[in-house]
Amino acid sequence: MTLDVKITKSDENESKYIRKKLIEYNNEHVSDDLKSIYEEVNLTVKDEAGKVIAGLLSVVCWNWLEVDILWVDKDCRGMGLGAQLLSEVEDIAKQKGCTFIQLNTFSFQAPDFYVKQGYKEIAVIDGAPRGFKHYYFKKDLV
Repeated sequence: MTLDVKITKSDENESKYIRKKLIEYNNEHVSDDLKSIYEEVNLTVKDEAGKVIAGLLSVVCWNWLEVDILWVDKDCRGMGLGAQLLSEVEDIAKQKGCTFIQLNTFSFQAPDFYVKQGYKEIAVIDGAPRGFKHYYFKKDLV
């Protein structure tokens, strides 16, 4: 059987619906104490003038926290803001009962930075993007 369908780009509401439906499906397969655990944890750093100079976007998924984005303005790098953001989100993750944090970065970004913060490399994909590497890291919290 084939369906006559049309594939389009999702709008914000459709994306939320799709995420909600996957979470519902996943909840059918995990223990009751882990059901419905999905929460965004986003942090922002502003300077004295209120300008955003750094931030971290992440999500708690069951028993771990996944960092999606860690960004520091190029003029503010090397000042410890990234380390402060990671430390803060690690504390939040522990409070929420997370047992580890996972994140990814590219070879032209900050793999050495994450190693210095105690993250362990768990996988590398060569050629993603071409000419570079895509690193995956994990840090146990317990």
